[in-house]
Amino acid sequence: MLLGLSLFYVGAVLILNGLWMLGRISDREISVINLFAGGLTLLVALKLAFGEGADQASIKAAALSLLFSFTYLWVAFNRLTGADGRGLGWFSLFVALTAVPVAIDTLSIASSLWDWWLGASWAAWSLLWLLFFLLLALRKPVARLTAAMAIGQGVLTGWLPGYMLLTGAIR
Repeated sequence: MLLGLSLFYVGAVLILNGLWMLGRISDREISVINLFAGGLTLLVALKLAFGEGADQASIKAAALSLLFSFTYLWVAFNRLTGADGRGLGWFSLFVALTAVPVAIDTLSIASSLWDWWLGASWAAWSLLWLLFFLLLALRKPVARLTAAMAIGQGVLTGWLPGYMLLTGAIR
């Protein structure tokens, strides 16, 4: 159920960040959802890492969840302070490179539709973080592409699967 909760708000923040990148939401206002989603995924990660029954698998899940938490909290920090985002861009490269073997490992042991979806999602997230690296660190003109990908991934890798997990439509 924690995965559904996290994915639901990851979807929201990706969709809204895409809209923000298209100029539909102000810099200061976008901080709210980034702080919320970053804080929520941080709490979920802390429960996974340090909660009762924490084991190797839950600690790995926590480490990977923190990639999302830190990204959203950094976006909020940049919007509140006026930072230019280059540091977040370089962090995004680290995350993009980290997500590649996660996707490969997940796909290599996939035995269900959910496993295949999760592996494909990690590949998609890797590409999105790579776009953030290109946009923020290297200043490449990929803002519209990045925004569109954030919105699409927000729906397909976050909001809908999160909602389906929360409602029990998938397990």
